[in-house]
Amino acid sequence: MANLSTGLSRRAGRLGELLHLAWMARQVAAQARPVPDLALVVFFNASTRISGLSQNAAFSLLTSWAVRLAGLPVVHFVCQRGMSRCVLGTDEGRPNQPMPCGMCVRQSRANYTGADARYFTYQRDEALAASLKDLSLDALLRNKHPLHPLNTDHLPLGALVLPSLRWRLRLQTLTDDEPTRFLCREFILSAWNVARQFSVLLDRVKPQVAVLFNGMHFPEATAAWLCRQRGVRVVTHESGFQPFSGYFVEGQATMYPIVIPDVDLTAEQNARLDADLEKRQQGDFSMAGVKFWSEMRGLPEGLLQKAAGFEQAVTVFTNVIFDTTQLHANAAFANMFAWLDALLEVFRAHPETLFVLRAHPDEARRGKASRESVAMWFEQSGAAALPNLVFILPQERISSYELIRLSKFVLIYNSTIGLEATLLGVPALAAARAPFTDYETIFFEPERESYLRRLEAFLTVDSLKAAGRIQVPQVAVRRTRRFLYYRTYRFSLPFGVFIESSLLTGYVRLKKFSWRDLFPEKSSTLRALLEGLLHGKRFELDV
Repeated sequence: MANLSTGLSRRAGRLGELLHLAWMARQVAAQARPVPDLALVVFFNASTRISGLSQNAAFSLLTSWAVRLAGLPVVHFVCQRGMSRCVLGTDEGRPNQPMPCGMCVRQSRANYTGADARYFTYQRDEALAASLKDLSLDALLRNKHPLHPLNTDHLPLGALVLPSLRWRLRLQTLTDDEPTRFLCREFILSAWNVARQFSVLLDRVKPQVAVLFNGMHFPEATAAWLCRQRGVRVVTHESGFQPFSGYFVEGQATMYPIVIPDVDLTAEQNARLDADLEKRQQGDFSMAGVKFWSEMRGLPEGLLQKAAGFEQAVTVFTNVIFDTTQLHANAAFANMFAWLDALLEVFRAHPETLFVLRAHPDEARRGKASRESVAMWFEQSGAAALPNLVFILPQERISSYELIRLSKFVLIYNSTIGLEATLLGVPALAAARAPFTDYETIFFEPERESYLRRLEAFLTVDSLKAAGRIQVPQVAVRRTRRFLYYRTYRFSLPFGVFIESSLLTGYVRLKKFSWRDLFPEKSSTLRALLEGLLHGKRFELDV
């Protein structure tokens, strides 16, 4: 009976959230007065939610409300069973299973109550489907399709779906088998359906700007490609680096391109950053609404005793597949596992060094666990047999900061833990391009051979001799602090006055607020968004 009562209470709560959302949408619709001469803004995010309101869906919706109240006409391009397979709705273990479209459409109806929503449905292109039927996976991923019989522009469908395919399957290395080819074909056909119908929308409404979820998953990536071909501005957004915050940029949000002035932080700014860094070191932080650490423990005595038997220790921090497979990330190595393969030879060549391999905690997150994991690589590569290698599972709550302090230096692929190592005075060497590598915050080598040479030099320098120690330049510390401050407080736009955690884990709900609170004079976040969308300014706060 208790479970039944809890279930009924949760359903009632969810219904209340939907009703409040629809009511708020009607309030905005009643007050919005579009100015005919102003250019239109298109919003599209089909890869952010299914059964509730995700953070990114909320960022998009609240921004659209502010834009409408500012007098700009807004059109929402909305999926209504418009893809045979989508990124979130596909069961990676059973990709041929039906999609959970009903709950998604229900949520969309609430989100866009009273809005100009252009719903698109799925219209399968049988000719394209026939041409894809017998292709290998490699040929599918190289597929390009003309936008129009007389048009020389070819939409790179295979390239557009590749990041989504890897993300959905939770795999870096894709197998050329029928389940993978099936999903790839369906993603391509769905992307083509988005392309045809979004092209029609662009022709009809002629927007000045399109606001899209991060631009990496194939529905939004397809829309972004079409906009850029037509000279339409593209603004993408992602979760920011504070609770309930979003990051907006003209261009590619996952690259986090920010502009940082060459000035030192003030005492107040340093104090604010230090307070948050201290919380992080205690595990008190979340990312995209997910709190990774319920607890954080110090290093086990066994690890400390083992480390005492070696000349030095080096920690290797891995990352999760979506962050490591973004096309702009891989520089010196084809992917993170190719990097680990190269490191394996380094481990063998340096028996005097204890290497600690730390898997990212998100790799085993329930519902999003990697199906090609660092743990699998550890077992299959033969690394488990090395006496100078310790592996820490993603579920283990061992403090990464204590691992940094144990280390002579740390190795990262493209994880932000390298920045925190720098602030702790421990050198970090990156193997992949990340948003912070362009700011000379850590050591980075973009080519394989130069990376391996730098790594060898780090391993062989005598850390007991002051003249030979690897120094973290003070200028790198200052740059790291500036990068973290600006990324966290200036470019991560807070939406916490509007949203809070929902009854559904990983989702949010609207707080109680008035439509009047959505005007720019009431919200610095919405003011920054409107100035960026209307006047081309950077989406940042003056803090």
